Amino acid sequence: MAAPRRFKIGLIQMAATPSPEENLRRAAARIGEAAHAGAQVICLPELFRSQYFCQSEDHAWFDLAEPIPGPSTEALTNLAKALGVVIVAPVFERRAPGLYHNSAAIIDATGSIAGVYRKMHIPDDPAYYEKFYFTPGDLGFRAFDTVVGRIGVLICWDQWYPEGARLTALAGASILFYPTAIGWHPDEKEPSGAAQRDAWRTIQRAHAIANGVYVAAINRVGHEKPPGAPGRGIEFWGSSFVCDPFGTVTAEAALDREEILSAEIDLKRIEETRQHWPFLRDRRIDAYRGLDQRFLDKPLSD
Repeated sequence: MAAPRRFKIGLIQMAATPSPEENLRRAAARIGEAAHAGAQVICLPELFRSQYFCQSEDHAWFDLAEPIPGPSTEALTNLAKALGVVIVAPVFERRAPGLYHNSAAIIDATGSIAGVYRKMHIPDDPAYYEKFYFTPGDLGFRAFDTVVGRIGVLICWDQWYPEGARLTALAGASILFYPTAIGWHPDEKEPSGAAQRDAWRTIQRAHAIANGVYVAAINRVGHEKPPGAPGRGIEFWGSSFVCDPFGTVTAEAALDREEILSAEIDLKRIEETRQHWPFLRDRRIDAYRGLDQRFLDKPLSD
């Protein structure tokens, strides 16, 4: 069966409780709501099964990790098949003893796992101590075949890197999903909060424009300070949004409440935008040597 030229997506902007089982139950209920409203691809926020535990370095949090396939994907593959929808399911993946990833399982509407993406860029900032928990991804930047066509998935810190967006688009993705957990340190909100959120939106809108694709960013909401976390916690700023290949925001959620955001994806819009802004056509692929270097300490020789 040919993929549809138009399809509807649903983004589950939700708050996290201390209970993984409760978070999974609430996520499943919201997926059902989104599906009944017509969504054909539904995406959850990063690490949705728990509060954002990376605010501290504590070995006890490794107990949250699970394999793929595992409990979360089993529940969500059954749900995807029952509802006939694609689900992007972020998972704290236990790959082997002592080896963990911040991952997302792409579950097709048949209930099969179309693939797994492992977060490539791992931050290490105050209250975002992810390098303690996660091994950088080793599966590369990929697009996944689903009933609606090829979709791309990247995770949170990946959203700041144009290289990841470009390679995923070049793999044929029509839309880039960015499940996310991003917010303010409370003492930063007043002096720089608006600028931080604007930068977050701007860089992702730029990915849409530069690659001629849709972008969907899915965040959590609420204030979280898990046990053992120092400081005053993180206030997650919600603001999940969808933008089209022209960078126009077509749907946006609130800063401070749970919400199911829906938007239509029109593949004709990709074709039209790329015809008028042929950035992929005009790329100088013969002139980009050096992008595989961390920094060019001296000019490249001919």
